[in-house]
Amino acid sequence: MSIRCLFFLAWAGLVACSPALNWRTVRSDAHALQMLLPCKPDHASRDVPMAGSTVALDMQGCDAAGATFAVSHVHLADARQASAALAGWQAATLANLHAANPQQQPLELHGGQFGVRWALVGQRADGHPVSAQAVWFARIQTNGVDLFNAVVVADKVDAAVADTFFTGLKFE
Repeated sequence: MSIRCLFFLAWAGLVACSPALNWRTVRSDAHALQMLLPCKPDHASRDVPMAGSTVALDMQGCDAAGATFAVSHVHLADARQASAALAGWQAATLANLHAANPQQQPLELHGGQFGVRWALVGQRADGHPVSAQAVWFARIQTNGVDLFNAVVVADKVDAAVADTFFTGLKFE
């Protein structure tokens, strides 16, 4: 066997063993939530209407193994608006994904934080089917409330991968 052939086989073996999901702990300057993401995230921010005003939404996310992983955050000065804002955020997300029969279940995060988790099947803007798992939760602060949404979107979401992503959400 030639050296070139041996090199190719060794290289192919390394590529085959490379993990598609390279989990890493990620922190944000915008909030105290520590996230576990399977790839190096991109960051974005934009103003969105929520709870009767315009708020800054910041997002960190990445694509790996055919799925998109994202964590979004907004801060509301009035904590009394949290329930209505979260309900509106959930409804907008479900409508955007054209979700049919979403399945909802309670969610307990590390540190006694509670929220809601949705599993759904819908369709992309181009009409192709999509599945997603998403969580929404809030954290009361002295100066208001932080609202969060974490989502995994793929042709077919691997529940074990989504579980790893969601259980990696922790407040510092």
